[in-house]
Amino acid sequence: MTSAMEQLAAQGQSVWLDYIRRDMLENGDMAAMVADGLRGMTSNPSIFEKAIAGSNQYDDDIERFVAINPSATPVEIFEHLAIEDIQAAADILAPVYERTDGADGFVSLEVSPTLANDTDGTIAEARRLWAAVGRPNVMIKVPATKAGIPAIETLIGENINVNVTLMFSMDDYEAVSHAYLRGIEKAPDPSRVASVASFFVSRVDTAADNQLAELGDVAAPLLGMVAIANAKVTYQRYLELFGDDFEAQWGKGAFPQRLLWASTGTKNAAYSDIMYVEGLIGHNTVNTLPPATLDAFADHGSADVAALVEDVDDAHSVLEQLTAVGVDLDAITDQLQTDGVQAFIDAFEGLLGAIEEKRSALV
Repeated sequence: MTSAMEQLAAQGQSVWLDYIRRDMLENGDMAAMVADGLRGMTSNPSIFEKAIAGSNQYDDDIERFVAINPSATPVEIFEHLAIEDIQAAADILAPVYERTDGADGFVSLEVSPTLANDTDGTIAEARRLWAAVGRPNVMIKVPATKAGIPAIETLIGENINVNVTLMFSMDDYEAVSHAYLRGIEKAPDPSRVASVASFFVSRVDTAADNQLAELGDVAAPLLGMVAIANAKVTYQRYLELFGDDFEAQWGKGAFPQRLLWASTGTKNAAYSDIMYVEGLIGHNTVNTLPPATLDAFADHGSADVAALVEDVDDAHSVLEQLTAVGVDLDAITDQLQTDGVQAFIDAFEGLLGAIEEKRSALV
């Protein structure tokens, strides 16, 4: 029987898991998922906060590390734990990376969110993490902030794989995609560098719906429609930039920078729990799914339709109607990026505080 992930792969879409925890790396769960069609994994400060602070799986490792490094800071302890997990995940995904000639099989590790507005600091940390992990199938996550854009170009130009995160708008995508294109022009070997552009989805609906609900019946038809419309229009721009003639145009074996759909768990219980899976199926894309959404799609999802190229005119119409009723999508997406950076900073600081508490209790 074909798995849900294999059904999506038949449409040209890779499934990555938006989750990491040590037990799944050690007990064979992740290896089983890879055998079932999983092609990648993403992490972020919130995911690591839940994994490390929310379980005792890392306590022995913390105790051993601090015994050897008694002056280690919480940041150093976190990086030790995270890098071990990322290396283990990368090794499990290595066969996918090799089978796809470097097009897939990646695991992502984020630079500190406190550097989101620091170009030089982001570049330095990305270089350091890339070297520390020491795996060709790791991607370093860099936010699509104004400071992040030049960092992306520099890192791609140094053959460092980048997962660009916290993209919400077409403006974000234009800046990110052109940073990638400038980067691969400089890369020593464009065939050995890859990137994804992580476009966040459900948070857009949550924010837009809050404003639409205040407008009453005139705006009701737009509820739950904005995020997928925003994604479809952006995918059309992807096809213009990275279409079938991309490799012929750029040569040197360069990979297109795939769009990755992020924040794909449904936030509104009134909506389908797989709306951001079925509604975002398309060739040469990635969907990074939290475990519950992946399970839901496996249970009752369908991958029969490449939805990203269906009803594109309707998607444009939704965005036009949004403007007509007085909702400013650009203002929404700008705020979402600012809030996203802050949420990751809060999670990172919470994680470091939890690590300090664990160290004090264990040592």
